[in-house]
Amino acid sequence: MKINLISDTVTRPTPEMLQAMFSAEVGDDVFKADPTVNALEAKVAKLFNKPGALFCPSGTMTNQIAIKTHTQPLDEVICDHYSHVYQYETGGYAFNSGVAMNLLQGTNGKIEVNQIAAAIKPLYDWLPVSKLVVLENTCNKGGGSYYTLDEILPIRDLCQRRGLKLHLDGARLFNALIETGESTQDVGDHFDSISICLSKGLGAPVGSLLIGETEFIRQARRFRKVMGGGMRQAGYLAAAGLYALDHNIERLKIDNDHAKFLGKTLETCNTVEQVRPVKSNIVIFDLKDPHTADEVLAKFEAEGIMASVFGPQTIRFVTHLEITPAMIEKTQTVIKKVLG
Repeated sequence: MKINLISDTVTRPTPEMLQAMFSAEVGDDVFKADPTVNALEAKVAKLFNKPGALFCPSGTMTNQIAIKTHTQPLDEVICDHYSHVYQYETGGYAFNSGVAMNLLQGTNGKIEVNQIAAAIKPLYDWLPVSKLVVLENTCNKGGGSYYTLDEILPIRDLCQRRGLKLHLDGARLFNALIETGESTQDVGDHFDSISICLSKGLGAPVGSLLIGETEFIRQARRFRKVMGGGMRQAGYLAAAGLYALDHNIERLKIDNDHAKFLGKTLETCNTVEQVRPVKSNIVIFDLKDPHTADEVLAKFEAEGIMASVFGPQTIRFVTHLEITPAMIEKTQTVIKKVLG
């Protein structure tokens, strides 16, 4: 039994999702003529109480388009130092938008309103202009931590008072909402733009959506095109996204619970220094000296379990829809065997 906990991006379409893809009605999306893409964008826009949405190949593209649309060269983006837009998007903020990053040291990837307020720069010629705040929900490198609406609201109020835009990198947002019980419409009301990913816990093979106001989405379409993201008969992919939204949101609770089971097992192990708080479907843990991540992962792999190196002594597990209760039980057994 192979157990792939490297990422929730490793999932493959189910037979039912494939059938939805094969039977999709398609057209040319560059001309806004693909009915399935149009249906997906309309569905997601309505979910978040926004006028528009834009289907893109990846979450990196939706985030980068958002930064490009909200800023001008010589502006800056305020975010946590763990943020995906800084850590894992190849410096695209500089390459695509010519902006700086103002990195804050939050807690497990989450920043607070007072930190943001202190970070906003005065309007001097020799400083970049603070223009955009990016929150990540859930935060990948923060161990799947998430913001609640009570934490978001004061940040939103600050941004409105100070003239900053607020973008949500919500790649795994539904993993958070299934825990908090909050609604997509409530989230949509507090952000200028939102990115959600279909190819992680929701199980689609490809795709993310950028959500926002009408003029924002109009400009975002132009940036999608110049970045090479204008697709033609993209409805085959959009159909997978529609299926995922209709069938795979509620079951995310299973993935989150599976991660919590693994976290509790790791907390009992002698060779584990610490387990980051497990809030959703990501488990990050640190090893005690002299153990290394490479050494431990080799032992896991010999037992049929794959995971990610997240630092010299740090490992990440990510649960997803292909992980069964039996796989979790086996992983717990192997954890105890390898880590004591």
